[in-house]
Amino acid sequence: MLRRLSAPTAAATLLLLSATGCVKEISSDERLDRETQNLSAKEMPGAAELEKLTCEDSTEALIKARNVNRPETDRLVDYIELYSSLRKRTATFEDAMNRNPDLSYREGTQHLVNAKDNCIQQTADVRVEFETYMRELVGVPTVQEIKGGNTVTIARLDFNTLRQAIETLEPDDKDTLLNQVNAAEKRVAPSTPAADESAPASGGGRKRGR
Repeated sequence: MLRRLSAPTAAATLLLLSATGCVKEISSDERLDRETQNLSAKEMPGAAELEKLTCEDSTEALIKARNVNRPETDRLVDYIELYSSLRKRTATFEDAMNRNPDLSYREGTQHLVNAKDNCIQQTADVRVEFETYMRELVGVPTVQEIKGGNTVTIARLDFNTLRQAIETLEPDDKDTLLNQVNAAEKRVAPSTPAADESAPASGGGRKRGR
């Protein structure tokens, strides 16, 4: 005569038999990690936008900004545009890599890390050069010119562009620099810097003044 199993014993036996044939279920984190490992570098989130970014094309713009034969307003505009562009590209790299840290450590992404580091270095180098030039202009923002036998003070460059350069760089002494520009603007004769830069001095040469 067969012995009848109690309900708890039968349930336990059934559970044991079922467990021997089931497949281990992986967690969602493990599944995501496996899927991520199968992605190529270019398929990783944020990688596509970084593949198109480079800061190695700044040489020509920098040479143009350094050209002492060009009007100083134009040179300053070039520095503003170049520095702003480099800073934006650097921020794009940093934001993407902060959103997806794997971009900095996974195999096949070293070229993106190198490109980011290059942008950081280029931005820092251009800032030093840009700020040095800006401070030179703030220190000597006017020139003196002989007009009609009289010495008059005129702007060395467009003051609004100089203010924009200060705002772009945002140095610790920004307010002091802006006040210096405002004070210099009050000392100049009523004339346009663009005309002064392009027209030769009449009756004599120019000399820098403070």
